[in-house]
This record gives sequence, structure tokens and C-alpha cells, in this order.
Amino acid sequence: MRNAELVDDLGEPVPIEGSPRRVVSLVPSLTEAVEVSAPGRLVGATDYCTHPADLDVERVGGSKYPKLDRVLALEPDLVLANSEENRPDDVETLRANGIPVFVMAAAESVPAALGSLRRIFGQVYGIDEPEWLDTADELWREVAPVRHRAVIPVWRKPWIVLGRDTFAGDVLRRVGVENVYSGHSERYPRPSLEELQKTGADLVVLPDEPYEFTQDDGPGFFPEMRPVLLSGRYLTWYGPSLVDAYAALRESVR
Repeated sequence: MRNAELVDDLGEPVPIEGSPRRVVSLVPSLTEAVEVSAPGRLVGATDYCTHPADLDVERVGGSKYPKLDRVLALEPDLVLANSEENRPDDVETLRANGIPVFVMAAAESVPAALGSLRRIFGQVYGIDEPEWLDTADELWREVAPVRHRAVIPVWRKPWIVLGRDTFAGDVLRRVGVENVYSGHSERYPRPSLEELQKTGADLVVLPDEPYEFTQDDGPGFFPEMRPVLLSGRYLTWYGPSLVDAYAALRESVR
């Protein structure tokens, strides 16, 4: 497929010629993935793009509310976005200003995320599949038997938990943890605390992002469940961190 015919995960055209050299990433996971795999091409990233730790590029605000004037000033030949993390209006504004945008679909599973990344590396960047992606694919291929049932809050005030078809839910399922809300009609339900406490789950999984749950803020609400505090990056980021996440998450939920 020629770059001029490239479409993103949502079927929208991405009119780039050749391999992009000035890229702005509005997604922390993608920032890490592309910088590790095709270093030196990023010129801008969000304030929340914390990895790689030595990344030295222009910061363009947050994922939900990027400073589009900064993005445009960088004159990128490509912007990387995500259908769940970035607002459609911002994507359309960038496109209206002549900036090609590749929108990655909100991944519902580890295989779906790795498939989108393969497209970005092969069809957008024109590079060989990185070694870490092969390793992640091998590590996460199997689905372990269910050993625990869990509620997985991602926010409080109000309480928001993982529901159906989420990447983080699939990550946990593959290490033997079943999300009690995996059959819910919504991807991010908002049950009451009383309802959460009555689910019968034996674990409450508390990541440190997007809400920063800590030992003093989280476990006390669920006295009948064993708390598992873990890295939100390992739970929700698709990219090189998946390699380390496999062993870390398995150990955390034992």
C-alpha cells in the first residue's frame, strides 16, 4: 500500500508521502512505542508522555485538551491520535489545517492493540516489526485460567470502573483475573460504592493512573477484597512496556 492511499484505523485517509520525519504524538502509549522503534522522528508529545524517560521534544499540553497552536507551529507531517483519548473536534481541526492524522482505534484487547501498532510501523513508518512487539505477542498470546474475580476502578468521585471490551480488562484476563463488569453494556460503568462492595469479587485492582490510587486512598473502601495496587502504565499502555508488564502483573495478582 502506498502512503498516499493509507487510511487509519477508523477508515479515514492519511495523506502522507514517504516515511514521516516530523511526528507529534498525542498518546503516551504511542509516544513510547514509536520513539523506541523509530527514534528521532518525534518533534512533539503531550505532557503525559513520560516514556522514554529521556524524551526531549516540545510539549503540547494534555491528550484531552492539547494546545493545537503548538502542534501546528511544529509543522508536523503526521500526528498520532487515539479514538478514545483524543477529541474528534481536535482531530478535525488538525486535518482542516492540512495536517495528516492517524487515529488508532481504542483497542479492546492486546492482539487488537498489537495489530494497530504493526500497521503504524509497517504502513506508516515503513520499518521492520520491532523485536519488543514480537516478544509481547508471544508473552500475551495465551489466556490463563480464571483465578480471581475483580473490580477495577479507574476513577473515584465518582467511581468509574472497567466494563466491557477494554484493553486493560483483556490484559488482566490474560493473567487470570476476570473483571466482574466485563459483561456490562458500558465500557466504563459508574456503579455506586455500595454496589461495588456487593459484587462478590475477591480482588480490587487499583492502578495509579488515570486516578492515582494509593495504599491510603482506595483499599479502605473495599474491606472484603484483597487490594492490588499496580502501575497504570503496565495495565493500560500498549507498547514496549507490555514486555515488562507481563511478569509484573502476574506477580501482583498472585
